[in-house]
Amino acid sequence: MNIDNIFYKISDAFSDEIFQTLLETETIKIERILSYGQSTPPARWYDQEQNEWVILLKGRARLLLEGDSNPIELHPGDYLNIPAHQRHRVEWTDPNQVTIWLAVHYK
Repeated sequence: MNIDNIFYKISDAFSDEIFQTLLETETIKIERILSYGQSTPPARWYDQEQNEWVILLKGRARLLLEGDSNPIELHPGDYLNIPAHQRHRVEWTDPNQVTIWLAVHYK
């Protein structure tokens, strides 16, 4: 059994968001997402086949759900469940520090 750490192996800055699968089975996928000032491109929405439970571990972010006029401000420890096919987008992540997300995709 290998032990790893969610906060290890993180560079100081990067140009694209980094998605790393930590565990995947037929019914669940757990991934670490690293952001450093990235956001979803304009007019693009995520529309996923599975539910997604996400927690912000470090940094800050704003997430917009389709139909809402104001983004949700996320701080370390904040989490939410996004139902399958709930269109959403990342409006902003902190450009001055890495933002670490833990996402659990499930059926």
